[in-house]
Amino acid sequence: MASFRLALIQLQVSSIKSDNLIRACGLVREAAKQGAKVVSLPIHLFDIDVPGKITFQESKILSPGDNFSTFNTRGSVVQHRIADGSLISCAFSVVTTAYCRVGLGICYDIRFAELAQIYAQRDCQLLVYPGAFNMTTGPAHWELLQRGRALDNQLYVATVSPARDDKASYVAWGHSTVVSPWGEVLAKAGTEETIVYSDIDLKKLAEIRQQIPIYNQKRSDLYAVEAKKP
Repeated sequence: MASFRLALIQLQVSSIKSDNLIRACGLVREAAKQGAKVVSLPIHLFDIDVPGKITFQESKILSPGDNFSTFNTRGSVVQHRIADGSLISCAFSVVTTAYCRVGLGICYDIRFAELAQIYAQRDCQLLVYPGAFNMTTGPAHWELLQRGRALDNQLYVATVSPARDDKASYVAWGHSTVVSPWGEVLAKAGTEETIVYSDIDLKKLAEIRQQIPIYNQKRSDLYAVEAKKP
């Protein structure tokens, strides 16, 4: 398939888990009706400490889950991995779908160029980072990091944030975004609960890689990024 529709659900997260699940399921169904083949939801659970700005430690009040699973549109498990404490035991999460290979990261992972490079080496065409930057790091780094990862590796990058809640103890930046392999912002949400759609064009990706063939021109005799076995 040369192209497919991606949907990012910028969910308004509340403290009532059942309400979140009901609303998320409804939005996933709506995205599917609009032709989305791949759908992503936001995540939470992280710690941050910016001196003079914000300190927030979810790990003090919440605990991570025990499993990491990926499902297809029929509800069948595509991938299932067991977690070890707060870290997934397998360092890399690549999902092979009927549409493309997807590399998964969460929030802070987008700051590490090496992870994106390894996903590119593993033939991923799309990287998805569910995350929740705040009102300090969001305006400064959110879009910049996405465009950098997309341009450096010539692939699509999608980030999906919770909707902004100004009354919450942690205020998410919002602005879920899809960036092209050319570094262009293809679609971007505001701060409210919404669904962001973007068509992922694999033919366009191939054209960009042909026009600027960085994969063939890297000086692998001088430098390399390699994955380590867990």
